[in-house]
Amino acid sequence: MTAHTNESDRTADWIGAASASLPLAGGGTLVGRVFEPAASGPTPVLVEDGEIYALTPRFATVSELTEQPDPAAAAREAKGAHLGSFAAIHENSQHGRRDPATPWLLAPHDLHAVKAAGVTFAVSMVERVIEERAGGDQQKAAALREQITEQIGGDLRSLRPGSVRAAELKSYLVERGMWSQYLEVGIGPDAEIFSKALPLASVGVGAEIGVLAASSWNNPEPEAVLVVSSDGRIVGATLGNDVNLRDIEGRSALLLPKAKDNNASSATGPLIRLFDSGFSLDDVRSMEVRLTVRGEDGYVLEAASDMSQISRDPESLVAQLIGPHHQYPDGALLFLGTLFAPVDDRGEAGKGFTHHVGDIVEIHSPLIGTLVNRVQLSEECTPWTFGLTDLMRNLASRGLL
Repeated sequence: MTAHTNESDRTADWIGAASASLPLAGGGTLVGRVFEPAASGPTPVLVEDGEIYALTPRFATVSELTEQPDPAAAAREAKGAHLGSFAAIHENSQHGRRDPATPWLLAPHDLHAVKAAGVTFAVSMVERVIEERAGGDQQKAAALREQITEQIGGDLRSLRPGSVRAAELKSYLVERGMWSQYLEVGIGPDAEIFSKALPLASVGVGAEIGVLAASSWNNPEPEAVLVVSSDGRIVGATLGNDVNLRDIEGRSALLLPKAKDNNASSATGPLIRLFDSGFSLDDVRSMEVRLTVRGEDGYVLEAASDMSQISRDPESLVAQLIGPHHQYPDGALLFLGTLFAPVDDRGEAGKGFTHHVGDIVEIHSPLIGTLVNRVQLSEECTPWTFGLTDLMRNLASRGLL
């Protein structure tokens, strides 16, 4: 992870080139959603050769598509009306520069439950322990970070939750008064899986992403996100920003909903890449998720999250998400957690990293593309007003139900 400042000319066009938002290798089965002004509502789409095509009338929702036995094949077969070039619609997705008369990109999912797995990387686990014991105090956290890392020691990347070594580590920490509920979900048999956002609440590429005005210590969480059907099949992946208010969660783990689920605090996209002959879960297991944060003050932070270092395999996380114990009739998204633990100071020594309003956050994988958002206070982000009732009414008016 590197952080530095530089003098750069920051223009009003921060969303970047459309080509950067697509997989570098090209190809793949890419689907998502656009808001179609002529229809006064969202339309599932297929992106093919740089052009966007409606998946209606065959599929009224992306959820319906991801329930198919072979969603990638179904999407290609359902290719419908041409809605425009990806470049033009991508450019029109930038907040503040949008022409409301032409389509723009939305979060690429709709009726899916939006869930997230926490503390899935060993380094992330240590950071959560630090948050809890520091009680939201950044300077105290800096001292604790050094102490805990020294006491734990060893290569935590090879530690498997629920294993004998994990149990031994738990005993070691308990004996030294270092126990934490974060360590329980980090190395115990049960994963932490929580609700990140309600269906339709996530924002897409080009939108503003929110942090609460009351938070003075917060950060992005760049993550790979699985798309899961109602029968538990993993059918694709996208990118996500599981924005976290570290000071609020650090005060108490019971404040997780306040730290995680706020207006515009979940960003996903730019598109879903469905599994096909050229893209599979093994690619997700080995991919790198890169993060770049650029501030209006010239600050730049660069980091990467290596999925090969995840402590819990994605399939095991999905098994804890869905099964006989819990069902999701419209499917689900599952954020897989992050290795990103921002400890570099952005100003006063010992204060660590925190967002400033105006930060541009880029989350990138060569296999999926780039998700770009601008940080704003949740209270000042565009309110979420188009809910499930609005969607059902809109689809009914279009003859899609």
